[in-house]
Amino acid sequence: MSEAAARPNLPEFSVSEIAGLLKRTVEDAFPFVRVRGEISGLKFASSGHVYFDLKDDKAVLNAIIWKQTARLLKLKPEQGLEVVCTGRITTYPGSSRYQIIVEQIELAGVGALMAMLEERKKKLAAEGLFDAAHKKPLPFLPEVVGVISSPTGAVIRDIMHRLNDRFPRRVLLWPVAVQGEKAAAEVAAAIAGFNAFGTGRLPKPDVLIVARGGGSIEDLMAFNEEIVVRAAFASAIPLISAVGHETDTTLIDFVSDRRAPTPTAAAEMAVPLRSELLGQVADFERRTLRCFTKGMEDRSRHLSQLARVLPRADQLFAQPRQRFDNWAERLPKALRRNLQEHRRAFAEAGAQLQDRPIKSHIKLLEERTMAYARRFKQIQNSRIAESRRHIDSLGRVLEGLSYRSALDRGFALVRGEDGTIRRRAAQVTSGEGLSLTFADGGVAAVASGTPAPGKSKSRGKTSGNQGSLF
Repeated sequence: MSEAAARPNLPEFSVSEIAGLLKRTVEDAFPFVRVRGEISGLKFASSGHVYFDLKDDKAVLNAIIWKQTARLLKLKPEQGLEVVCTGRITTYPGSSRYQIIVEQIELAGVGALMAMLEERKKKLAAEGLFDAAHKKPLPFLPEVVGVISSPTGAVIRDIMHRLNDRFPRRVLLWPVAVQGEKAAAEVAAAIAGFNAFGTGRLPKPDVLIVARGGGSIEDLMAFNEEIVVRAAFASAIPLISAVGHETDTTLIDFVSDRRAPTPTAAAEMAVPLRSELLGQVADFERRTLRCFTKGMEDRSRHLSQLARVLPRADQLFAQPRQRFDNWAERLPKALRRNLQEHRRAFAEAGAQLQDRPIKSHIKLLEERTMAYARRFKQIQNSRIAESRRHIDSLGRVLEGLSYRSALDRGFALVRGEDGTIRRRAAQVTSGEGLSLTFADGGVAAVASGTPAPGKSKSRGKTSGNQGSLF
């Protein structure tokens, strides 16, 4: 006998009923649990939900993060990351499997956190964010120092105290949270905000200090976030990172223009020591005065040496004075001799100027002018006669081509009432007024009847200058 036959009162369940009972049993037994495992099979659905598996070396657990929860997570799931997921266990009747609905994700230990940071560091370094070529030099003496830190901690007091000791400068504090979920966004916004200064009442800082005291690696996570690193890289203002103690290292240290081991050291990097500058200025002043005094003494000594070797003034001007007297004595004689030479040359030129040659030359030019006038007159008459002959010839040709020569031979020119020439009988209509032009004048006529095609007979009766055309 079978075991089922031995128990006739055993209740019977449908598949849906048994699936619902199992779902309630599991959810009641595990209402809220923390499960540690490695993320695998990560998938971001288009709906915004996140699906993955939590696995260890012996088992696999399906996990789901709903869309509303995924937007609020501080740690985004990544493939291969070891995490601790907090949520509730439930079942999915459609495929008979159990799963965890994740409400929160945390890294599983420092080792996993360091692995994630190392992976992020490699990614940012591959993009060139940590290259030394992008580092900006710090200003020697900034007018305004911008500090991004908590307004209530000891960090801002240490920075202000050190700045006042070394070289008092104007300080602008941008208060931010230095740990927690909002810290990264606030620090990135502060860096971008300082870079946007310059158009309002507040001046743009010459150097920025991002500072925070020491803490655990979890406390310093805000300064490892990608949004903070990219904001520091995009900053046009030189930036000093002073996060944690000397042994603490965050990703902002690699992208900043200078890393300080402590906030106090950052203040020392930002401004020089005023007493040292005053000492240097005083030393430069002493050296400048000493060099100026020595230079004047050297020049005075050199001038004295030159004065000893120079001759006296009367000796310097004795020979030029003698040459001047010599030339002053010779100058009147030279002027008189030059005047005599010019007078003689002028007399010789005047003797050569006689009126006879000039008159002969003028007469010769008059004869040439008259000869040219006669030649011009002959050429002009010849050209005029030739032009007249040419015009007469063209007139005869024009006369031969004119229709009036045809009229002289007995022909007549017929025009209609509109003044156009009628060349064909077909162009003339009965009763149309015509104008006939003969060699000795014109008469008016009226067309009566239509001539046969190909024939043109005209008989007219005229009374004075009028007639009819049949």
